[in-house]
Amino acid sequence: MLRSFFLIFLLTGVAIIAVFGFRGQKSTGSPIEVFPDMVRQMKVRAQAPLGFFADGRGSRPPVPGTVPIGYEMPKANSEASPGSAPVPTEMNVQPHLGFSGGNDYFNTGKMGTNWGTGFPLPVTGDLMERGKQRFNINCAVCHGPTAAGNGITKQYGLATVVTLQDDRIRKMADGEIFNTITNGKNTMMAYGPNVGVTDRWAIIAYLRALQRSQNAVEADVSPEHRAELDKPAETKPEPKPEPAKK
Repeated sequence: MLRSFFLIFLLTGVAIIAVFGFRGQKSTGSPIEVFPDMVRQMKVRAQAPLGFFADGRGSRPPVPGTVPIGYEMPKANSEASPGSAPVPTEMNVQPHLGFSGGNDYFNTGKMGTNWGTGFPLPVTGDLMERGKQRFNINCAVCHGPTAAGNGITKQYGLATVVTLQDDRIRKMADGEIFNTITNGKNTMMAYGPNVGVTDRWAIIAYLRALQRSQNAVEADVSPEHRAELDKPAETKPEPKPEPAKK
């Protein structure tokens, strides 16, 4: 028993010396690589030569026609696809194209150092229709069609989705909501690279309409429509029973 202990102790000491005793020593031999594929991968390294191409360069020029992520090519006029929502006229104005174009309120949601409130472009019917389409594509899957936080993802375990009908969100500045859409928050991913600036404002405009529709009061109804609602429903006279046939 004691002999086995000393033998194991000796072998352990030799192994420790073999592993740690030669650290820092230089050798011309190839090092032992347990997982060589983790070190010597066939990939392009930035600013490094590569023998795969005839000119020896690893970095290659972009493919002709390539558009960088987060950039939209200027267009003379944008037209909606058949069956889709109309494109707001504001999207065809050059400064409003693209995913970002400055540090102003339109592009950041900030007025100075504070979140701003209000829309930097006219809220038209076309803009609202566009916002509805973009909301249903990008937001409704989590927040639900009425922004109540009951989207389809909640049925699959994503329980952290908040309701946008909450009083805190309804009182939140438009610029802060714009920033949340752009950069994401908590479990919500950033939609800035996927949704254009104008589309983000269109989504906010439609969201405000959804919030008002779900928290409406009688004062929100115009007097004309209120009078229509107050009218008693017309009752049709009951049909007389037909005489029995002999």
